[in-house]
Amino acid sequence: MAKLSFKPLGGRVLIEPIEQEEVTAGGIVLPETAKEKPQQGKILAAGPGDRNDKGERIAMDVKVGDVILFAKYSGTEVKIEGKKLLIMRESDLLGIVG
Repeated sequence: MAKLSFKPLGGRVLIEPIEQEEVTAGGIVLPETAKEKPQQGKILAAGPGDRNDKGERIAMDVKVGDVILFAKYSGTEVKIEGKKLLIMRESDLLGIVG
């Protein structure tokens, strides 16, 4: 993806979901919509972080390029440059993969 024309504010990140199909032992392919486990995505853009009570910036624990896990129905879906992406708060992320 080329340079994005979107910059998240505060402690928010822009995520490109990673589609993951799963095949059962019997060879049946389960699409993402049939599963209830955390989803994976790649961070495309990250805000500067939230501020504490003194107005000081709190650094984000994630960065552009990180592959993360998030709950199935987390975030707000947006369409940017023809792609379905998610915007969510860093606090809604479950963890970094790898």
